Amino acid sequence: MTRSDRVYGTPRKGRRRTGRTAAALAAVAACAALAAGCGIRSTSVPVDAGAAPSRMPCRTTSAQATAQPPESASVRIYLVCASQLATVERTVGVDEWGSDPLLIAQALLSELQRAPGADERRAGFSTDVPAGLRVAEAREGDPEGTLRLSEQPDDLPAEALAQVVCSYAESESLGSGGSVLLGGPGNYTPRGYLCTTETKTRLGEVPTLGAVKLS
Repeated sequence: MTRSDRVYGTPRKGRRRTGRTAAALAAVAACAALAAGCGIRSTSVPVDAGAAPSRMPCRTTSAQATAQPPESASVRIYLVCASQLATVERTVGVDEWGSDPLLIAQALLSELQRAPGADERRAGFSTDVPAGLRVAEAREGDPEGTLRLSEQPDDLPAEALAQVVCSYAESESLGSGGSVLLGGPGNYTPRGYLCTTETKTRLGEVPTLGAVKLS
């Protein structure tokens, strides 16, 4: 390599690379401007931005006060909406209820099992309480206020147990201090199940008071 090459060769190569880079950038800018001006999408590959936030209102539009049929009453139950519990009001017949806790428990369970109406579905409500679940009165020796389910409470789906517990615990005729005594079909000791804020917002967790000592 001659002295002339050492002195002048490198700058000439650098100028060529700089020219090519500038031309490439200009071409990209021109393409981007053309695409933007013509409304051309830059890519057709879908982008996963994660789950969209829930838009379920969890509130029915037919909640306005209406005249209730004779011998009926409005009851409040808990359904599932947006992965939490939310209340709905239903109108039920009470001509045979009286003040019998078992009849009230059976009526509330029937409402929990009933499929949500069209208005409730539009609001995002659903129910997980099994259609075959039954509730019976306490056995001899059970603490006062105990209700016996046809399935062991802890064997129910978490959402279903939360629905039953909160619907019963907040009933003046069935609950006591935000809890309800539930047992199953076997010889297991009844337990006190709590309806708390966590019960309603974390459907996998239904706190208990532990086994209730038999009288």
